[in-house]
Amino acid sequence: MTGDSAADGAASAAFDPIGFLEAAVQHPSHEDVGPMREYLCETLEAHGVEPRVDDAGNVLASRGQPSGDAETHVVLNTHIDTVSPHVPFERDADGPEADGGDVIRGRGSCDAKGPLAALLAAFFAVEPTDGRVTLAITPDEEVLSTGAYALVSGDDAPTRDADAMIVGEPTDLDVCTAAKGRFQGTIHLSGANAHAAEPDTGINAVAALEDALAAIRTFGERDDAPPTHPQLGAATLTPTVVEGGEATNQVPADCALTVDRRSVPPETADEFHEALTAHLRAAVPDDVGLEFRFTDRPTPFLEAWDTDPDAAVVRTLADAAGGDVRPFTAATEASYFAADAPTVVFGPGVLADDEGAVAHAPREYVQVAAVREAAQALEETLAALVA
Repeated sequence: MTGDSAADGAASAAFDPIGFLEAAVQHPSHEDVGPMREYLCETLEAHGVEPRVDDAGNVLASRGQPSGDAETHVVLNTHIDTVSPHVPFERDADGPEADGGDVIRGRGSCDAKGPLAALLAAFFAVEPTDGRVTLAITPDEEVLSTGAYALVSGDDAPTRDADAMIVGEPTDLDVCTAAKGRFQGTIHLSGANAHAAEPDTGINAVAALEDALAAIRTFGERDDAPPTHPQLGAATLTPTVVEGGEATNQVPADCALTVDRRSVPPETADEFHEALTAHLRAAVPDDVGLEFRFTDRPTPFLEAWDTDPDAAVVRTLADAAGGDVRPFTAATEASYFAADAPTVVFGPGVLADDEGAVAHAPREYVQVAAVREAAQALEETLAALVA
């Protein structure tokens, strides 16, 4: 990874985050992030910083002292992938979403190319002296987070010696210090088929679903349930999809119920799996087979995380941005990073406004002024932490 010494002077050359964002939104990255990643790398090179693309498709670049020599190391992260379908770019100097202000619309404008533009502006502007700042941009946050998992799993993981992590997401310039995790799995109930005219000769797996649903409703009331989190509140467990039965005149031998768990610290995926299985087994009749399996995925689930609201990165960024300190309402790759360093989520844009959904929606937009304000707050924060 280069760009740590002679290139630093060139990196401070003028960078226009709005011009970058306009071009970025016009690079579709819902199916293939390749063109967007190439544009990001070209931008870094044009400002004197040589990027590296690792085997997982992450874009990495650093400025300041070599790794291991820096007094303070701050890692900036966000993602370049977007959800489908692509929404075309549009700039409106009189946008109603900004009360007549300047807005940029299109897929990725707020999630998360707007935050990326602000992070880049600060990355180029800061002149690290005794510190180090690393840019680590992931390729598939919206799907499986293979890039982020690789970032924290490798022998040379850039997060390993980080003193702070700033993750770019649309937070309306608030500093977010916690988020619930998300686990998904399916409860499989098994019985025995029989003719519906003689139901007592079979074991009805669908009927056992009644006991499973009752257990789900009381799961948060058990003695070993995680306590209500001071920032995130209580964990939730929601049944979402059910399948069972094959014929209308047959006692069903199988039933499957998918559940969505929004966890709070300190609950882990393994702890949730063990607790839910035990709670269900105590509720479901003994003659009904029971198994709970997580949905298959190649990377760990995004677990709940939190950062001390008094951490230096929180105080510094909140003072610079002028926003609130609060939890983030969606799952993010910050989950993978929080174990290594104090982590915050921050950026311009909103997940939703008074009119409804913004991120992941056809009306996705970001206010131009908010991108500039985020860039300024991030620059001030980096200057305080690493310069």
